[in-house]
Amino acid sequence: MSGWIGVDLDGTLAYYDQWRGSGHIGPPVAPMVRRVARWLQEGREVRIFTARAFRDGTPERDKDVDVAMAAIKAWCILHLGVELEVTCVKDFSMIELWDDRAIQVIYNTGRPYREDIS
Repeated sequence: MSGWIGVDLDGTLAYYDQWRGSGHIGPPVAPMVRRVARWLQEGREVRIFTARAFRDGTPERDKDVDVAMAAIKAWCILHLGVELEVTCVKDFSMIELWDDRAIQVIYNTGRPYREDIS
């Protein structure tokens, strides 16, 4: 299967309860880490999809992003054994996104899959 799978970091792949700074990544969320490890063993491309990678051109934000990227890469090596690409940009090669905030909609309709969401 070609394309890549996006996995949100905070609250999906890593435990998140409050902001503790750009360099802090919470402990792994075990079921998601196992899923990502399985995908990697299957040869699938997985990328960390996080707003922490967003640069706005200001020196302060760029410094935060540099700190976050180093922390994310180190976290990946520690918990997944490999350094994953980190992005905040979707492209046409992304085949799915795993995220704690996403609402899935029925393709080309604008209607959510869940009936309890309006």
